[in-house]
Amino acid sequence: MCGIVGYIGKRDVAPLLLEGLQRLEYRGYDSAGIAVTGPKAGGLRTVKAKGRVRDLEARVPKRFAGTTGIAHTRWATHGAPSDVNAHPHLDGEGKVAVVHNGIIDNAGDLRRKLEADGVEFLSETDTEVITHLVARAQAEKLEDKVREALRVIEGTYGIAVLHADFPDRIVVARNGSPVVLGIGEKEMFVASDVAALVMHTRQIVTLDDGEMATLKADDFRTYTTEGTRTTSEPTTVEWEAESYDMGGHETYMHKEVHEQAEAVDRVLRGRIDDRFSTVHLGGLNLDAREARQIRRVKILGCGTSYHAGMIGAQMIEELARIPADAEPASEFRYRNAVVDPDTLYVAVSQSGETYDVLAAVQELKRKGARVLGVVNVVGSAIAREADGGMYVHAGPEVCVVSTKCFTNTTVAFALLALHLGRTRDLSVADGRRIIEGLRRLPAQISEILEQEEEIKKLAEEYAQARSMLFIGRVRGYPVALEASLKLKEVSYIHAEAYPASELKHGPLALIEPALPTVAIVPDDDLLEKNRAALEEIKARSGRILAVAHREQEKADRTIVVPKNEDELDPILMGIPLQLLAYHTALALGRDIDKPRNLAKSVTVE
Repeated sequence: MCGIVGYIGKRDVAPLLLEGLQRLEYRGYDSAGIAVTGPKAGGLRTVKAKGRVRDLEARVPKRFAGTTGIAHTRWATHGAPSDVNAHPHLDGEGKVAVVHNGIIDNAGDLRRKLEADGVEFLSETDTEVITHLVARAQAEKLEDKVREALRVIEGTYGIAVLHADFPDRIVVARNGSPVVLGIGEKEMFVASDVAALVMHTRQIVTLDDGEMATLKADDFRTYTTEGTRTTSEPTTVEWEAESYDMGGHETYMHKEVHEQAEAVDRVLRGRIDDRFSTVHLGGLNLDAREARQIRRVKILGCGTSYHAGMIGAQMIEELARIPADAEPASEFRYRNAVVDPDTLYVAVSQSGETYDVLAAVQELKRKGARVLGVVNVVGSAIAREADGGMYVHAGPEVCVVSTKCFTNTTVAFALLALHLGRTRDLSVADGRRIIEGLRRLPAQISEILEQEEEIKKLAEEYAQARSMLFIGRVRGYPVALEASLKLKEVSYIHAEAYPASELKHGPLALIEPALPTVAIVPDDDLLEKNRAALEEIKARSGRILAVAHREQEKADRTIVVPKNEDELDPILMGIPLQLLAYHTALALGRDIDKPRNLAKSVTVE
């Protein structure tokens, strides 16, 4: 969960690398570093700093010449944040520099062997092992030195390597952590995310696992870790550089919350088939006969994607009448699950690179399962590994906490549920009803966002709470889970989510005036059941904030959201709670876009 950026060409490299790190800081921000060289640089020069990219920038000398360089912003896995543990890491002679994203599983064993041979380590990181292995490799070419080092490494990595004796190239490699090449005019770029590249080029090549590349100023070539040449044609990135700007908002989170109406319109565009009251999802690679043979749907995701999957599973059961459930991918991949050939597996990931989800996909594919991907990033690892799938078209999401991508993912699941339903027993009338509901979503999202000032006042009132309880029943429960997660992530207030029906089985013991409860109360066939839960809380002097389709008299405050179709209501009911989390964090002075201990793209276990 780190940001890598590199450049080789004719331009002064340091400003380019620092700009790239700023754009990747959401991937890790406890330390940063830079290494540069060039034909006239006379070796490697490095600067590293604990803290943010701005702390690194303050340390870079005005004269820091070089035309080739690599840089890194870190999210700590091995060793506490410090200047010494920051990347790039050098060998003892200062000739080799390595930046690394991922985890080397056998780093401890390799470290002990190297120390027994007299190697002195400066850092606590697993990455430094790679540096010393490359430096000690007997091969003559840099590519072969890196390949020799990788043969003894077990684990995940996205790496970029500089060598003072080879100032005309950067060698990169990927296994489980993303590496993207940017193809320029007599200059080449490398990064762990296209966000660092779009200011300079929209022509990219995404490496596959087990693939390496050599970048020179006027050329690049790709090959496997065994040395076999591969053919990689550049593709054009659809996102513009302006997509990564704040656009007048104070934070990326605020911008992304307010982009949701437009983002939902984008995920719907071109997919609705009014003639047959269904949707076009050609990317599924699933014909009607195959769709009718599905006996169960299993959705796998982590964090916010898992919550979106829970909402998706409910919609699939309701509309397609196929048994469906969601499970954390991190649990699924370790429990030796039975893989059923009649089950459709759906892998959900905003980045398309989430390691636990990717590993689950690879295990499922090994066992012969059919896997669809629901991701936001075109060409990402999960998109390439899956048999088919859907892009959610949310656009770049820079804030660490996910908002618009969560919403678009739930809408994408509504499309999948409608598609599966219409291939089975969902009527034309019900199909038309869901389509009309989907079309109402963008305007209804805008209507909710117009309540921001009122929600801000509520957030300031609740910001002093030490803990909060979120409850919901059936459709409302995953909304409660996601709202609880958002509050935790961005405000650091402890929060728990429970099914409303479970209150009497334990959580009622916590109810007191100091513990506010946020209740999801949709106007559906469970309305009276949910109101009974409010009665239970009120009888114990609990404070209640309801999110509902009408004022709830048992609640102290109610956020009223517009009513859609029952199946689609969860998509809307989470949006005011995104604003509640945002303004609570703002009132507490939190670093909203970069919460402590978190990073955006979770590419480690």
